[in-house]
Amino acid sequence: MTPVDPIVGALAVGLGGAAGATCRHLVGLAVSGRRSLVIVNTLGSLALGVVLAAPVDSVTALSLGVGFCGAFTTFSSFAVETVTAAESGETGVAVGFAIGVLLASIGAVLVGSTLVLAGT
Repeated sequence: MTPVDPIVGALAVGLGGAAGATCRHLVGLAVSGRRSLVIVNTLGSLALGVVLAAPVDSVTALSLGVGFCGAFTTFSSFAVETVTAAESGETGVAVGFAIGVLLASIGAVLVGSTLVLAGT
């Protein structure tokens, strides 16, 4: 990728992050609990795979990849939900949730990048 002016890069990440955080909040309003975390982490990973494989310029990659996908996905909420389930005695749920979200997210990155690469 081509180097980006630090101010332009920061603005790109900030604008993308604002959009990603807003979309994340909207998903949280529409879908509650663990399901919303699975949805945002999987869709965000799919989008990141697309961005990483797509022939986009550096500013777009920063805005969409770091900004939007970074703010849309939520590792901290995923961690809290996993720990909360474990502390509530739902050890199997916590382990299944953690493994499931990680596998879904990694798989989604691969699917997203594969779709772009197959189309080029």
